[in-house]
Amino acid sequence: MVDATLGHGGHSLLFGRQLGPEGLLLGLDVDEKCLARAQMTLSDLSCRQLLIRSNFSRLDEVLLEHCPGKVDLILADLGFCSAQLKDPLKGLSFQENMKLDMRLDSRLKVTAADIVNTFDEKSLADLIYKYGEDRASRRISRFIVEHRQNQPIRTTGQLAAVVCRSLNLPATGRKWKIHPATRTFQALRIVVNDELGSVERLLEIATGVVKAGGYIAIISFHSLEDRIVKEDFKRKKSEGLYELLTKKPLVADREEIAVNPRARSAKLRIARRKCTL
Repeated sequence: MVDATLGHGGHSLLFGRQLGPEGLLLGLDVDEKCLARAQMTLSDLSCRQLLIRSNFSRLDEVLLEHCPGKVDLILADLGFCSAQLKDPLKGLSFQENMKLDMRLDSRLKVTAADIVNTFDEKSLADLIYKYGEDRASRRISRFIVEHRQNQPIRTTGQLAAVVCRSLNLPATGRKWKIHPATRTFQALRIVVNDELGSVERLLEIATGVVKAGGYIAIISFHSLEDRIVKEDFKRKKSEGLYELLTKKPLVADREEIAVNPRARSAKLRIARRKCTL
């Protein structure tokens, strides 16, 4: 089994309990802290474990180097964990004022601050519209460029305040269903981490590494990711490669959302690799 987004090991713990001593659990994550936490979570499993710091877009290379052969299951949870959201070094949240970074993998070179302070107005607007699906992208971009002419935007709090000001909305003192800066932050995070490109590469790799009768399961958290997964599964079904086990994505029920509010955005799609001649 491949857990392409290991996190703290919650999914791997559940699946790993189903694997005997001969089973192999391969866990990938770009975050060193997650790998360390997952190692503790999974320490009592009887199955073999191989936890590697790598982006899942390199799954084929990792398999070739460490455990050549086909796999029975690939699971990818495309969300990030709550600990990462709260980590001041990650700079993902506007709930607290953090350094504007957004790199889930600290080895990446470009931060969100680099983008916000160097991209021209049109490029910023296009980025926010394409990856954040925010119709106010041009106005937000203009305010960002105007603000940075006097002072660079270095923190999440600064950026959130600029976005709110561009929309003529208060940055604090009000409870939002969706904070005005959410889409801008999403867009920057996607670009910094090449999230959509990585998903596309994983889906292409999966076709070649999942054995006949094996599964690929993807949990997405916004429409851009889900659209990529949906279209990939649909295309490979038409090519005779996949059988779709979820005609519509599985979503959390009210009880689960009450326990885990972030689950309200989650969509799970599952496909099975068909035998081919």
